[in-house]
Amino acid sequence: MTSISGSVRCLSYAAVDSCDSRDDDSIRSLFKEGFTLRGAARATYNTFSRKKPISPTILTDSRLARCLTTLDLTALGIGSTLGVGVYVLAGNVSKYHAGPAVIISFLIAAIASIFAGLCYAEFGARVPKAGSAYIYSYVCVGEFIAFIIGWNLILEYVIGSASVVRGLSQYLDSLLNNTMSTHMQATMPIELAYLSPYPDFFAFTITMVFSVALAFGAKESSNFNNAFTVVNLCVVVFVIISGSIKANTHNWQLRVDEIPKDFGNGGFAPYGVAGIIRGAAACFYGFIGFDCVATAGEEAKNPQKSIPIAVVASLLIIFLAYFGVSSVLTLMLPYYLQDGNAPLPHVYNILGWNVAKYIVSVGAMCGLCSSLLGAMFPLPRIIYAMASDGLMFQFMGNINGRFQTPLVGTLVAGLFTGTMAAIFQLDQLINMMSIGTLLAYSMVASCVLILRYNMTSTNKKDDDNVSITSKIFARQLVNCDGHQYPTKISSSLVTWMVTLYSLLCFALAGCIKVYAEELLELKIVPVLLTSMSGILVFATLFVISRQPVSEKKLSFAVPFVPWLPGLSILINVYLMLSLDVMTWVRFTIWIAVGLLIYFSYGIWHSVERHRNNAENKEAVKMLDLSDKGSLSNGYH
Repeated sequence: MTSISGSVRCLSYAAVDSCDSRDDDSIRSLFKEGFTLRGAARATYNTFSRKKPISPTILTDSRLARCLTTLDLTALGIGSTLGVGVYVLAGNVSKYHAGPAVIISFLIAAIASIFAGLCYAEFGARVPKAGSAYIYSYVCVGEFIAFIIGWNLILEYVIGSASVVRGLSQYLDSLLNNTMSTHMQATMPIELAYLSPYPDFFAFTITMVFSVALAFGAKESSNFNNAFTVVNLCVVVFVIISGSIKANTHNWQLRVDEIPKDFGNGGFAPYGVAGIIRGAAACFYGFIGFDCVATAGEEAKNPQKSIPIAVVASLLIIFLAYFGVSSVLTLMLPYYLQDGNAPLPHVYNILGWNVAKYIVSVGAMCGLCSSLLGAMFPLPRIIYAMASDGLMFQFMGNINGRFQTPLVGTLVAGLFTGTMAAIFQLDQLINMMSIGTLLAYSMVASCVLILRYNMTSTNKKDDDNVSITSKIFARQLVNCDGHQYPTKISSSLVTWMVTLYSLLCFALAGCIKVYAEELLELKIVPVLLTSMSGILVFATLFVISRQPVSEKKLSFAVPFVPWLPGLSILINVYLMLSLDVMTWVRFTIWIAVGLLIYFSYGIWHSVERHRNNAENKEAVKMLDLSDKGSLSNGYH
């Protein structure tokens, strides 16, 4: 009787092991390992790593209105990115970092951004759901990392929106001879460190107006964005054409004796290669914002086709705009005479073109409005996605029946953003937008690597359950057995290699950052440390490249895997390490607040937790029935 009961119990364990809810192994931990420290650690890991399944009906399950075309998504990507950057960044980078070679800096930044954009495009085609990098990491990595990414994206879009609306307010105030700021500072001063000198009620009002516009519907707000984007692009074209008339190629060939001290050595690249690289790091932030296209996956008519096209098209148009404006800007006026804050009005003012100056001002206002709409559009979608999964408060994810938008989430996000814009001094917080974005970019690239080498359900074999020995592991490093399709061993190996690669990227980027001058001087120790880190980084990617690739057909796939996503991760990590220490401190505080929400609410209300518990209860029920059957057969 005992042997019969034991055999049935083993069969029941096998049934539980083969179920799709293997992310929640509480049953196996309970029966096999008991209430031990190892079992607790395993249960914690399983909780953090439970994944959101990709439903076959993902294109029809949305409660949001699918109304956005490829053109709408492209305009959204352009509008959210081509705002402050085109009117500020070109002059600032050319004057202080790269000179006329700012066009090379923009090219390098565009290539790095396209790497990240291609990864977003593949995942957008895989998982056309609202939530962008959050939902991508939930499907691929697990719940805990997904929450961290989603929480970072909220930070990115809140601060990004607040900074844009504050910039819009200050730009309009400057056109009115600082009338608003002077009056508010005299009547309602704020004398606290790290806060605004006065409450900016205009910025708060504009934020709430845009929030209401977004709440009325995706298509309606998209139409506004399209109009702003068209005006913005027309002004960019006007700047390029009018600037070409006054272009002087001598400004790209200035001699050392023609320029003031501390402005480089003249020529096309007065600050050298190092200046071009520094300029590229600054220009990279001018491309941040295209990822908002992926957040609209649940509102696109044909997301698997339109998201990849919109991401690539918007990045290409943005690069051409930056390239054209920075070219004519440095051709019209020597780089050392540029205005770092408002280069275009400054140039036209020197040329005496007052009409052109006001046209550019109109374009700047439209560009800022478009950037604000593009920055605010993804925020309620991220909150909606997290609330729908139970990781954020449920009321924030409720969809309004009339407008088919997350009405409450949109208004709450607008209220939070407006408050930030009204009372906070954003100069020291602006880098936090970058750190959240760069972390999200890195996670998406990592997810692409893991999923590309992941074993699909059609490839599951009995021999995948064999124990992993050191010999089998060593042979799998270079795929000596020539596996054509991923196995459990190869999939697990890739996951560990991607994790190791990310850590090695921090080591390599850290060496480059810390020993930048020593490397240029070819000092032995820094060169050896950097070379060893680089070799390990290359070796890790080589091991990944040797693993069998998933045969799953995709409507869009990143080329040159794993090299292109790997390079994207390395660039993002380097830029993250370029941020100041206080940014990391504030980022840590924000993460701590997020962890408090997750452990007090999200982990208990997770939809995946309830789904896995239901499946496990069913498995326990089957286990009990099998035990009763075995006992009955034993007595007979």
